Amino acid sequence: MHEEEYSRLPGALLPWYAANRRDLPWRREPEPYRVWISEIMLQQTRVEAVLGYYARFLAALPTVKDLAEADEQQLYKLWEGLGYYSRVRNLKKAAIQIMERHGGVFPDTYEEIRALAGIGPYTAGAIASICFGLPRAAVDGNVLRIAARITGDDAPIDLQKTREGIAAGLEAVYPAGACGDFTQALMELGATVCLPRNPRCAACPAAGFCRAKAAGTQAGLPVRLPKKARREETWTVFMLVCDDRIALCRRPSEGLLAGMWQLPNVPGVLEPEAAMEAARQMGVGPDRPEWVVKRPHIFTHVRWEMTCYRIRCTVCADGFTWVTPAEMQADYGLPTAFRQFFEE
Repeated sequence: MHEEEYSRLPGALLPWYAANRRDLPWRREPEPYRVWISEIMLQQTRVEAVLGYYARFLAALPTVKDLAEADEQQLYKLWEGLGYYSRVRNLKKAAIQIMERHGGVFPDTYEEIRALAGIGPYTAGAIASICFGLPRAAVDGNVLRIAARITGDDAPIDLQKTREGIAAGLEAVYPAGACGDFTQALMELGATVCLPRNPRCAACPAAGFCRAKAAGTQAGLPVRLPKKARREETWTVFMLVCDDRIALCRRPSEGLLAGMWQLPNVPGVLEPEAAMEAARQMGVGPDRPEWVVKRPHIFTHVRWEMTCYRIRCTVCADGFTWVTPAEMQADYGLPTAFRQFFEE
């Protein structure tokens, strides 16, 4: 199904990509470790935001061995602000797997790449095609959008059957000797031309055979299933300050932001008097609240409504790690949900 449209893509996209490709650092050196790090960082994150993180990460951890041996806190600090922290935990797990199962050499088959922690079909396809020249598609939101528009297909792209059908259709036309360029051409087209809103059809190399363009249905494709509403949670957060040090504690080892540093917090919204009583229960000898601020933070499936109290304290109580602002900046990776309160 849709064989004709798919078969015309390589001939249209490869010359266009050669002339229009962006100069990105992971494209200059398409070595598996570098491509892997870039693809994990680029999940849910814009290219412009990733560039600095990518350079710092590779400067600190230039090899799989370095990543496998990295201290968890160093990883969180390198990742601070990128979000979706399970990604960096899985990077370390996968690096350990590469060291233990493959002697430190990145595996070169799709099946072995796919078996690494945190690597799904998209990332495995990207590495397999870009680094090893294998005809494996890297099907993400951009590629799903291109395929739906080129073929005029209104099947919901959230369905596994739809995604698998698109991957199979593309893999059937992967050009021998240019698999990596074809994968990256699809990525580039989705990122710069076949945009979710206001696609640049006049600049598209596939415009001549795009069914959505011919029918004027670009805005309605791809089709997605209705999203589930995010659940909402309320939290009271404490920025406890004692001798110019700030109290931090660890989050639980499982669940959202697992194992990361955080400001102390309790569920619900506490009024000032109740917040001071909660601080007394923590044993920090609260003296006075200096300010209170409310901020939201949105995760994929949950929205936090957060009320933060900055409270001057007289006791650096046990049970917390007390750090200076400079130490926090240098050594402690704090999720954006909590880091935003330091902007106050």
